[in-house]
Amino acid sequence: MALTALDAKTALIVIDLQRGIVALPVVHPASEIVQRSVAVLDAFRRHGLPVVLVNVAAGAPGRTDQGTRTGDFPAGFTELVPELNPQPSDHLVTKRTWGAFTNTDLEAYLRKEGVTQVVLVGIATSIGVESTARYASELGLNVTLVVDAMTDMNADAHTNSITRIFPRLGETGTTQEVLALLDSTRA
Repeated sequence: MALTALDAKTALIVIDLQRGIVALPVVHPASEIVQRSVAVLDAFRRHGLPVVLVNVAAGAPGRTDQGTRTGDFPAGFTELVPELNPQPSDHLVTKRTWGAFTNTDLEAYLRKEGVTQVVLVGIATSIGVESTARYASELGLNVTLVVDAMTDMNADAHTNSITRIFPRLGETGTTQEVLALLDSTRA
C-alpha cells in the first residue's frame, strides 16, 4: 500500500546502521542507505518526533547454518555509524535477535511515548527490518517502510520483502515521500 499518512505520534526506528553491518556486501550502496536514513532521521528530530536507534550484538539462540548466535563480533562491529549522530533524546536499543522488539524495552518505550505508528529504515531488509515490522504490525501499530532507505545482502530477499511482505504489513514509500509528508503535516 502506498504511503498515505503519518500519525501525530510516529516514531522512526533505524535498524542496524552500525559499522559491522554497513561494511557487509549489500545489494545497494550502504553509503546511500545511510544518507537517506539520516535525511529521515534529521526530519524526525527537527519535528520533535521519537527516534529509536537499534544495533545488533548477537544472534538468536539456537542452531543455524550461519553460526551468528554467538555474538563474537570483531571490535567496533556494534558501534552505530557516526552519521547517525546519536542525541540524548534518542532511544537506544541493542537487540540479540533479528527483531528489535524481542527481549528489549522497545514496546514499553513506544507505549510510554504514545506512539501509534513506526517508520522503518536500515539493513537488512529481509532480516532486521522485516522482523521488526512484523512485530510492530502484530502490536497494532501502523507501519511505514521507507523502501529506498534499506537494503539487504541478497537481492531476491530484498525484493521479496518489498514486493510481497511489506504491502501486507503496512505502507511503503520513498525517502522523499516521507520527508514531504512530514513537512506538509507538521508545518
